[in-house]
Amino acid sequence: MRTVATDSPRRRMQLALRRPGLEFTGIRGNVETRLKKIAEGAADATVLAAAGLARLGIAAWPGLEFHPFERDAMVPGAIALQCRTADAARLAAALDAATARAVGMERAFQTLLGGGCHTAFAAHVAAETLYLFHEKVGQRTIPLLPADFVAARAAAARILRELGLI
Repeated sequence: MRTVATDSPRRRMQLALRRPGLEFTGIRGNVETRLKKIAEGAADATVLAAAGLARLGIAAWPGLEFHPFERDAMVPGAIALQCRTADAARLAAALDAATARAVGMERAFQTLLGGGCHTAFAAHVAAETLYLFHEKVGQRTIPLLPADFVAARAAAARILRELGLI
């Protein structure tokens, strides 16, 4: 594999750190369009969210092999439910408390760093562990305490200061 099609700075940087010498190219379109482009040779590979593939019911694609990354190889981003303010209370029952706890912590990091989809940054919480990737410090695995979730913004600020990011 030499050329990977992705427009995500976070994915590009994480892959480049693990596999120096890779080349990157952009790719646009919905998931099916991207998979078709890779199967037709637009690039050797692409990186797609496993959750998105599962949600679409795509477990295979003709001419392609899927190889999932472990969290220690690629820190994922978060998926969010977006709705009108007026519908938030009605949709709250669809949310999982553990996921909300994790995403709250992830958002605290994103807010403090002012990141967005054009920043090579990701924070992912699984149980009591923070998987963090930032272009300036690489990938880190940081244990979290229950108190960190109570004061997510303060915990995020402390960790980011310790890493020299703020």
